[in-house]
Amino acid sequence: MTGSIHETPASPHVWQPKTAEEAWQCKQACGSEGIYIAGGTLLHTRWEAGIAAMPPHLIDISGIDGLNGIKIGEAGLELGSAVSLQACRNHPMLLRRFPLLTEAMRAIAAPSVRHLGTIGGNVLSIVGDSITALLAYDAALVWFNGQSEQTEKLTDWLPNAAVPGYTDDRLLLRIVLPLEGADDKQNRCTDLGAAGNKRHYGAFHKIGRREAFTPSVVTAAVLVTLSEAGEIETLRIAAGGGQTVPARLEEAEQDGIGKQIDTDLLRRIYERVGQIYKPQEDAFATSAYRKQTAANLIVTELWKAGGGIDGQGG
Repeated sequence: MTGSIHETPASPHVWQPKTAEEAWQCKQACGSEGIYIAGGTLLHTRWEAGIAAMPPHLIDISGIDGLNGIKIGEAGLELGSAVSLQACRNHPMLLRRFPLLTEAMRAIAAPSVRHLGTIGGNVLSIVGDSITALLAYDAALVWFNGQSEQTEKLTDWLPNAAVPGYTDDRLLLRIVLPLEGADDKQNRCTDLGAAGNKRHYGAFHKIGRREAFTPSVVTAAVLVTLSEAGEIETLRIAAGGGQTVPARLEEAEQDGIGKQIDTDLLRRIYERVGQIYKPQEDAFATSAYRKQTAANLIVTELWKAGGGIDGQGG
C-alpha cells in the first residue's frame, strides 16, 4: 500500500490488501473513514442516489486469498465472501445440494450486477435477497476480528446488525452451509428427493412489482423433511423482502413439528405467519399486503410438500 492513510482525497483511496490481517490493519488505520469493498454494486447505488457519502478510503478485499473460492470444509460448504453472485448461481455443488440459494441468486438484479456483486455484500446489506435462502439452510458466518476467526450463526447476527447505529470492524471471510441433511437429489424449488424413508421438499420465492430486475416485496423460503408416515420432522421457514430484515419464523416452524400436513395445520401456520412476520411498509407495498403474500407462499409450499401439488393430499 502506498500514500498516507489520513489524506483527504477528492476521490477515495483504494487499498488492496493481500491478507485478512493486512485488511484488518488498514481498517484500524482508516477507522470510520474506510470500508471493506469487493463488488461494490449496492454501495455504488447508495452513493449515486445520495443515500450515503462515499468514504475517503475503500479497502478492496477481492484480492485476498481464499475469499474468492467455494470449497468443502470441516463445517460444511464454504462460500468465500468475495465470490460473485453469478458464480454462486452456477456452482455445481450449490445447484445440486443447495438449490434454494441458486434460485435466490437467479432472482437478484441483472446478470451484469450478478457478475460484480458478491455473496458477502448481499449478506452484509442485511436485507439481501439471498439471506432468506441462507436462513433456511441454517448458514453461519465466519469473521476475522484481527486476531482469530469467529463463527456466528446468521440467525444470531441479523438482529444485532439491524440495530440503528450498529458498527462492526470485523472482516467477513466466508459463509458456511452445513452439509448435514443436504440431498444430492435436490431440484430447484420442488421435491428435493428421498433419503431412506424420508422425503425432503424446499422452495424459494421472490415476489416483486414486475417480472425481473426488481426490488423484492416479499422473499420466502421453506425447507421441510417428512417422515415415512408423512409427519414433519424438520421445518425451516424464513421470510424477508424490501427493507425488512429477513428472519426465521421459528414459532411457525414449531407449530408444524410432528404434525401431518393437513388443512388444520395449514390454517394454523397461515395465522402464525401473520402474527410473527413483521414486514416494513414502503411506497411499493403495505405491511398487510406483504404479510398476506408471505403467508400464502409459505402455506402453498407446505401444501405441495404434503402431496397437494399432485392432488394427493393437503
